[in-house]
Amino acid sequence: MKGRIVTVSPTETIAVELKGIVKSFGGNTVLQDVDFQLRKGKVHALVGGNGAGKSTLMKILEGVHVPDAGEVRVDGTTVQIHSPQDAKAHGIAMIFQEFSLVPTLSVAQNIFLNSEPHTGMGLLDDRECERRTRELFAELGEEVDPKTVVADLSTGYWQLTEIAKALARDARILIMDEPTSSLTRTETEALFELIRELKAREISIVYISHRMEEVFQVADRVTVLRNGRHVITEETANLTLEQIIDHIVGQKMEQAFEWKERQVNRTGTPLLEVEGLTASGRFRDVSFRLYPGEILGVAGLMGSGRTEIARALFGIDRIEAGEIYVRGRPVVIRSTQDAMAAGISLIPEDRRLQGLVLDHSLKDNLLLPLLGRLQRGGVIDDRRGEQMVGSLVERLQIKVNSIFQPIWLLSGGNQQKVVIAKWLAVEPDILIMDEPTAGVDIGAKTEILDITRQLADTGKGIIIISSELVELLAVSDRVLILQDGTVKQEMERQDIESEEELHHAVQSV
Repeated sequence: MKGRIVTVSPTETIAVELKGIVKSFGGNTVLQDVDFQLRKGKVHALVGGNGAGKSTLMKILEGVHVPDAGEVRVDGTTVQIHSPQDAKAHGIAMIFQEFSLVPTLSVAQNIFLNSEPHTGMGLLDDRECERRTRELFAELGEEVDPKTVVADLSTGYWQLTEIAKALARDARILIMDEPTSSLTRTETEALFELIRELKAREISIVYISHRMEEVFQVADRVTVLRNGRHVITEETANLTLEQIIDHIVGQKMEQAFEWKERQVNRTGTPLLEVEGLTASGRFRDVSFRLYPGEILGVAGLMGSGRTEIARALFGIDRIEAGEIYVRGRPVVIRSTQDAMAAGISLIPEDRRLQGLVLDHSLKDNLLLPLLGRLQRGGVIDDRRGEQMVGSLVERLQIKVNSIFQPIWLLSGGNQQKVVIAKWLAVEPDILIMDEPTAGVDIGAKTEILDITRQLADTGKGIIIISSELVELLAVSDRVLILQDGTVKQEMERQDIESEEELHHAVQSV
């Protein structure tokens, strides 16, 4: 049964309509009979959990994928979109999460790449290119030197250049896929103002985001997808945050982040014990214990030393003083190899820069830490490697068409699962997770938290660092609060009555 769709009023025009869209990859149905309507001059948020089908649906509109069944209408006319060139011809442009700009070229050169104006003699007309670029940015209310090399600009101007590039091709329909993922708060606010200006010019925008607060700031309507099916379409003003999350997850928000008390035996030898750990300028005199099967949450403001301690324990950064014990035995950690030998693994804060090789396949990413184990006589045992990858994909329910698929094609939640799977493959006793749900949607967050609990239930010790206090409260057995590089307070989860109480403790220690 399909979810509710709000009908358009007679005074509003439909810019794009997708009807009965079906899409499968390798026998895996990604979209099942999905309907979607985008009104002219409106912002329509498209949200959903990990693998819900958001990006696939929009890539069909962009011409990256061709639907197995269904109909695409633009301005009321049925059209065939089999390539990005077809989409461009119909005024459709997609601004992907990963920028498509060439950093070594100027702003003007990027905007008119492959569509450069020419002089009467057939030569590239750089002056005309720069003149048009100034006009485009003036329309957007910005002043940018067209000759500036893109690499010298801030991320906010990269996003602005992508939008100008789309408008230079007469785009009337913009698809923005996680447009604020790399922006600062100030840059995000500037983008929202630009979106309002684009709406005033009757440009229609599909806004894909996992950040629900943004949806309420910019979107006129919201569509929720779950497991490749349409769940609901509704006016944003008629929805609450809790209702949207309930639709995304398929259960009440309170249930998704509900804490269930776990039994942890702290009478024996700690799995990990840290005493007086110090590194000048980063953290000092840090001491704590982690027991088998325990989830230790770490909270603190930016600059409190959370990530720095994690990096030191994994051997990335140098430790100047202090002792580390694993199962009661002292260990010296001067490198990541030392940490791994001691049974410690780290899921880094930035999966794209530190956890993945985006151009490589899922298989290659998962097997990177295991190449030594897979060698026989200097030759990699591919068959065994593929079996291990298949097992990990199944264990963490990673949604992928093939283990040979490039990692950048996966959703953010599935990318994060790959990072987790990669380090689980080395079978660590102690797993440090630094912001494990950053940049993923609400559905993926709940899945990752479930994975964390399951790992602890097998006897592993988990240290989870997060800025999302509700998530720390959902999984932690104890919480350490850091300030200025040292432990200021330790709280038993059962003694924390609310998120507000933990927030106050973080702010006031």
